[in-house]
Amino acid sequence: MFAGFSQHRVNANGVEINFRRDGDGPPLLLLHGYPQTHAMWHAVAPALARRFTVIAADLRGYGDSAKPAGDAAHLAYSKRTMALDMIALMAALGWQRFAVAGHDRGGRVAYRMALDHPAAVEKLAVLDIVTTHAMWLSMNKEAAFGAYHWLFLAQRDGLPERLIGHDPEWYLRETLRRWTAPVFAFAPEAMAEYIRCFKDPAAIHGACEDYRAGATIDFELDTADFGKRRIGCPVLALWGEAGIARRMSDVLAAWRPWAEDLRGEAVACGHFLAEEAPDPTIKALEAFF
Repeated sequence: MFAGFSQHRVNANGVEINFRRDGDGPPLLLLHGYPQTHAMWHAVAPALARRFTVIAADLRGYGDSAKPAGDAAHLAYSKRTMALDMIALMAALGWQRFAVAGHDRGGRVAYRMALDHPAAVEKLAVLDIVTTHAMWLSMNKEAAFGAYHWLFLAQRDGLPERLIGHDPEWYLRETLRRWTAPVFAFAPEAMAEYIRCFKDPAAIHGACEDYRAGATIDFELDTADFGKRRIGCPVLALWGEAGIARRMSDVLAAWRPWAEDLRGEAVACGHFLAEEAPDPTIKALEAFF
């Protein structure tokens, strides 16, 4: 995977961030989601690197980036803090302004970045998400079954860490299976990378803290911004026809209160657009960026 890409680690916002880099065009930051790493971009990043300088980073708590311990207010894993990591990373690489595409949790980091640092984000693509605010407000019985992990991973006192840690590989494989379209199989190299990273107890804790922040500080920040601030840069929303976002709500309707310049489309796949449907994902991202 990632032939031609170089791998680096940079201290950014007080944590070490792992990333891969290739290309020499305008800067494009790619952010992954749960329970994956930057490896989720393996089928998309090489094509994008023909036109952009691609930075595919591991979020704090994931992959080979630092995994700080959580805190009582979950500020260490708030999307505001994780966005600051990426702002600092891109600044360390020489870019004060750049485009960003984020899938799943990476999309939440990306849209918070666009809200908090509008001068930094030139364009924003979000893959198979609606806002954290919209997710929690739509959390009825049907939604809770479809997005059960939002409630499970946010439980306190180490409960999900203990249960997942009993057999992390099984949990990872089962989670990925539930969110893909039928018969899809992940690339063996990518799956091996997800398993390697996810087995680390610090990664399990980091991911749980990510979701605890989602249920607390992230929701609070979204609620404070709703109706008062909007994303000023162009926004592209992509979602899987059988993905998580579409199960929760009308995706474009959910994004309209947040974006001044919005467009989007569905892709014939499950939650993992960049791996289940790389060609239409590449086409949409290239046309947008």
